Amino acid sequence: MSSQFKCYQPFNSNNDPCPPKLVKCYSTPPNLYVGFQPPGLPQFSPAEALCKGTLWPLFYDPYPFKGGD
Repeated sequence: MSSQFKCYQPFNSNNDPCPPKLVKCYSTPPNLYVGFQPPGLPQFSPAEALCKGTLWPLFYDPYPFKGGD
């Protein structure tokens, strides 16, 4: 499985008046890495699923992502 956090180095122009950002990062949703939902996946308890927004830990994505920017 690939990491759901990606980073890259953007182009920084000498003519840009803003301070350069050397690295930018972003998060991709976990469902991009699962071709189909296999049967028998582990599940959160109903109360925990309501708090996390999904029944399956495989699809849980902590929000918000704090990195890189």
